[in-house]
Amino acid sequence: MNKKDNPAPHYTGHRKRLIERYSKTGIDSLNDYEALELLLMHTIPRKDVKPLAKELLNCFGNIQSVLDSDIDDLKQVKGIGERSALLIKLVKDFGVLYLRERDIKRKRVVSPKDIVDYLRGFIGAKSDELFLAIYLNTNNEVLGEAVISEGTINQTTVYPRKVFEKALRIKALFIILIHNHPGGNLTPSKQDIELTKQLKTAGESLGIIIRDHLIITKDNYLSFFEKGLM
Repeated sequence: MNKKDNPAPHYTGHRKRLIERYSKTGIDSLNDYEALELLLMHTIPRKDVKPLAKELLNCFGNIQSVLDSDIDDLKQVKGIGERSALLIKLVKDFGVLYLRERDIKRKRVVSPKDIVDYLRGFIGAKSDELFLAIYLNTNNEVLGEAVISEGTINQTTVYPRKVFEKALRIKALFIILIHNHPGGNLTPSKQDIELTKQLKTAGESLGIIIRDHLIITKDNYLSFFEKGLM
């Protein structure tokens, strides 16, 4: 049997051309569905993935929504298995890690807006509550951060010891507390306000100042300091 009897699949040449175009001219030279094709090639090696890439965009609307989607939601699209869904989420999370390291390390924080855009990409679109702390030095430069707790859709458990142990280790003077409201409501709960007061009191005993507490949603934020809630 020769090659004429067993021709290469029709998509083989397309894949090669797509890879070459990306290698030479970068992501901006690709349509959105072509960028998704390039990604799906790594988990679906023996299939034309163009229809699948277009179906992802049809289901979720755009690249951002595809990347923001949960693994289970991605798997609802026929043809997207566990490996493909994991790879899509991994690409999003690597992008977040890159932006966090590029934009926040040693960044000087003067106002909530200085960190809100960066944080919104990290937790604003999450479906569960996430509580974290950002640690600043005496010059208001970011020394580091810590995820304090991950919770359900409407609650999380925060342990004061976990908030302050890293602050003591890296010699931070200020802490900014952050958590998301997945439902989009920016109104602080009684628990949010009480927790902030407790952490502020605990910090004062350690010589550490809780500078602010931010609630972040996909589209907006609320600062406890700006609202006089601290």
